[in-house]
Parts: sequence; structure tokens; C-alpha cells
Amino acid sequence: MLTIAVRAARTAGDIIVRSIDRVNLLTITPKGRNDFVSEVDRQAEREIIHTLQKAYPTHAFLGEESGRQGPAKTDFVWVIDPLDGTTNFLHGFPQFCVSIALLHRGRIEKGVIYDPLRQELFTAARGAGASLNNRRIRVSKQNGLKGALLGTGFPFKDQRHVEAYLGMMRDLMKDTAGIRRAGSAALDLAYVAAGRLDGFWEIGLKKWDMAAGLLLIQEAGGIVTDLEGKDKYFESGNVLTANPKLHQIMASIIDPHLTEALRYSDNPAGDQSE
Repeated sequence: MLTIAVRAARTAGDIIVRSIDRVNLLTITPKGRNDFVSEVDRQAEREIIHTLQKAYPTHAFLGEESGRQGPAKTDFVWVIDPLDGTTNFLHGFPQFCVSIALLHRGRIEKGVIYDPLRQELFTAARGAGASLNNRRIRVSKQNGLKGALLGTGFPFKDQRHVEAYLGMMRDLMKDTAGIRRAGSAALDLAYVAAGRLDGFWEIGLKKWDMAAGLLLIQEAGGIVTDLEGKDKYFESGNVLTANPKLHQIMASIIDPHLTEALRYSDNPAGDQSE
């Protein structure tokens, strides 16, 4: 299954790279506030689903652009973001990727994140570790905020949580080596798994933004929770991840800034991913 997912990701990556020099000719459609979709997103998603469906006709698919497809009753669901970082792509900012994950009865079992510009392929299978271009990766050993490099995403679509988020960022950045906001949550998560970022937090992601990346981190020795330290990240859309020691420190700093709206409820935060 991982091999088929890699094949699908590479096919989508080829479509993206072929289009990067003709962005000005693409059909671009607004999906919502500060949210856009291009014909490249749609074409890449169609190719991914086509590749996976040929191999696994009884599986279902949850894509960012096409929504849920396939059998209603199935234990297997492929979660797909064909181009995570569309805004970056449309501006020629070279930070975007393809993200594909397989859920079995709601648990992430396989994950692939592919950066087609750098040709970096991040893969993970539950219980089998995480790799970058077939080399084993591990989260960093950073044991405190001093000298840590963190990743994040700004709540630029849903303004309800701006003040809470700015409080988190202000307190987290005091002792760090810096905070990066590169615009592709999936790739940020892959970087945590590879030890390039020491930790990451974001408000209001969707399953397709984070599923593959979260498995990468877990298989690389990291901790993944929501902002309250619970396992409701899919339900709330809020994610906090790092190695076990740093995760504990980040959680303690974030907690005082959690409003009732950010604590898990049946009304999760809106999507903030690009």
C-alpha cells in the first residue's frame, strides 16, 4: 500500500512541477476567505485517486478538493491533499507538497509526503518507522525552548482565535532560536519528523493537512496531541507536536492561552491550511 501511495504522490508531483512555470495561465477559483484552488490541485487529486482506486477499488477517499468518494461502508479511507501550500505555489514560493495517508478504522496506518521541487520523499508505516528518501529519520533531541526552532501556521482565515494564538506565540518565542511559518502544514510536520523543526503547533487544520505528517512524527519518536494534550486533533483541528520533553514544555506554555472556543467541543475550529 505504501508503494502505491508513493507512486500516486510522485505522479501528482510531476503534474505540479510541470505547471510551476505557467501559474499565470492557470484557472484559479476562490474557495473562501484567503483560500484558493487551482486546476493543478484538481488534476493532481484526480490522478492520485485514479492510481489508488485502480489498486484498491473497495477503498474510500477523502480529498481536499473532491470530498468523500467511494463505498460508504469500508474500513479503509485514503486522505489526500494533492497540493498542500497552494498559496505558496501560486506565488512561486517554493514550499509545498503532496500529502497522502491511509486510515484503517480511523487510525493512520500509512503516510507519504512528497516535496516535488526538492524530490524529498517522506514515508511512514505504523510500527515500521519513518524515512526520508529511504533513510531512517528521528525527531530532534531538543530538551527545552532555548535554542529550539519551532514551526507554526497563522490563523489567517478564521479571525476568532487571533488573540489567543498571538499570546501563545509571544510566550513560546521568548527563548527560542526562532519560529517559522512557511505555509505548508504537511511539510512542516514532515520537518518535525526529520528533526529540522523541533516542534510545531497550529489551530484549525483538516485531516488532509495533518494525517500523513502525524504518522511520520509518531514513527520518528515524537508526541502528537491537540492543544490540550489529548488525542482529539482530528476532531478539533488543533495540533501540538514535538519530542516528549519539549512537547510537555510547549503544552504548559500554550495552556493558559486556551479559550473555551479552542478547547475541544463539537464545534471544531475552522480550516486554516492553504
